[in-house]
Amino acid sequence: MSLIDQLRDIVDDESIKEPDQVRIRMRTLITEMLTDSSDVDPIPDGEPVVLLVVGVNGAGKTTSIAKLVDVAKEEGQNVMLAAADTFRAGAIEQIQIWGDRLGVPVIAQQAGSDPGAVAFDALNAARARDIDLLIIDTAGRLHTTHNLMEELRKVRGIVEKNGAGFTERVLLVIDGTTGQNGLMQAKSFTESVQCNGVFLTKLDGTAKGGVALAIAGELKLPIWFIGTGEKSSDMSAFDAEAFAGALLPDMADTAGTSN
Repeated sequence: MSLIDQLRDIVDDESIKEPDQVRIRMRTLITEMLTDSSDVDPIPDGEPVVLLVVGVNGAGKTTSIAKLVDVAKEEGQNVMLAAADTFRAGAIEQIQIWGDRLGVPVIAQQAGSDPGAVAFDALNAARARDIDLLIIDTAGRLHTTHNLMEELRKVRGIVEKNGAGFTERVLLVIDGTTGQNGLMQAKSFTESVQCNGVFLTKLDGTAKGGVALAIAGELKLPIWFIGTGEKSSDMSAFDAEAFAGALLPDMADTAGTSN
């Protein structure tokens, strides 16, 4: 509605009559809303980074981690994973399989162990091995479950307390098909662990990820990456202008499509 109000003012001020011109102005507004103005580099070069990855189960968190590893390795970085999702059945094994597949070390403990202890061990191991990028997987918890969110805060606190020498980032993974629920997830996780950016997943289907507008507009939280498939190479940096164009294409581009 905020976008519509702005668009209505522009149309009145400029006396716009043609629908295509209205779409062009709307795309510009969307691009401006989605353009990251935080000046925060998601994974800065030349300094060790610890990336805490959070999000609910089913959002594509583990696959997104694999994609980040793939890109970082292509850029010549030394990468390490930490399996701090210690409660979900098979979660540790899932990260270890990806580690083996991508050729990166994985710090893990037994199922049911303290995720904070895993994060602590991983930070020490990454420091000792001169790791460029440490990615810590966390338990996918429902944003409405208070005690689990408190546990996530503790893991975040351990990273802050023991992350000397590392640049810290918190990446929120959101399913691009979730709609309004995705905004509620983003609000809750940001309040709990101060997320820095978003990885928007599952944009390979018909869903167009309109939740990105709500996240960027209401929370001022930048979209950093998008996932476009299941393979570890199926990701890209977020391009606000291209996203706006896909969300609202020219009328000529949609001619002949089905209703």
